[in-house]
Amino acid sequence: MSSVSIECVAGEGCRIGESPVWDDREGALLYVDITGRKVCRWSPVTRQAQAIALDAPVSSVALRQSGGYVITLGTRFAALKWKEELVTTIAQVDKDKANTRFNDGKVDPAGRYFAGTMAEEIRPAVLERRQGSLYTLLPDLSVVKHFGQVDISNGLDWSLDHRTFFYIDSLSYSVDAFDYDLQTGKIGNRRSIYKLEKEESIPDGMCIDTEGKLWVACYDGGRVIRLDPETGKRLQTVKLPVDKTTSCCFGGKDYSEMFVTSASDGMDKEWLSRQPQAGGIFKITGLGVKGVPPYPFAG
Repeated sequence: MSSVSIECVAGEGCRIGESPVWDDREGALLYVDITGRKVCRWSPVTRQAQAIALDAPVSSVALRQSGGYVITLGTRFAALKWKEELVTTIAQVDKDKANTRFNDGKVDPAGRYFAGTMAEEIRPAVLERRQGSLYTLLPDLSVVKHFGQVDISNGLDWSLDHRTFFYIDSLSYSVDAFDYDLQTGKIGNRRSIYKLEKEESIPDGMCIDTEGKLWVACYDGGRVIRLDPETGKRLQTVKLPVDKTTSCCFGGKDYSEMFVTSASDGMDKEWLSRQPQAGGIFKITGLGVKGVPPYPFAG
């Protein structure tokens, strides 16, 4: 096992950094700052992040096959043209609810954009329960609702054979699996594959590596953990210098680097003085595994 190294590559301090995605076309890392209401793009060449400010909490970003990006903004699926800084609404969800917003989202291997909602937080991880739902934006720009009664819709990914959908509803403290039909995008047979330990705290964003193992960022746990979805065993823990680790993805030229987002919302001055890199973006090298490139939205 090569030695693991952790570096804070973007330290401008997101309020809630989330949804890291490697953009191979740009050779850059995309991510969002949810409560900071911006989409960011960090270049490993310039070591700088550019940001586009938006008019609502933006909770996930994904590549788009036809160019540009798709995002979840408030309760809307929207298109983002980077150069023009132009946002166009595609569809709106949760029209019957006054107090929800999208949270994490990701594109499946067939180009569908999955994203779920949650109630607006009173403070971090404190909110009205079971107000969220899981949705898919299809390539024809129609929306399907899978289920409701979600607390905090969070990490999601698909197995390497595309037959299993992995999903996290954070306050269940569980990583769940569903049977997945890639042809139809339908999910079923939900089951828990891993329950978090007390010190791991709250499961947040998630990604998969080329060995089919899951990586889960632990909010308030200050770590990412590697899980075997077949055995339900934890294989590895990588601790970070911040508590509020929110999500992870693989990127870089050969997808051997892991990027981890973090948050600073809900931390008082004393806590922030102990963790000055809170809200930063971290790069982990030396994990000895590679990740799966992100799928672009096909619509």
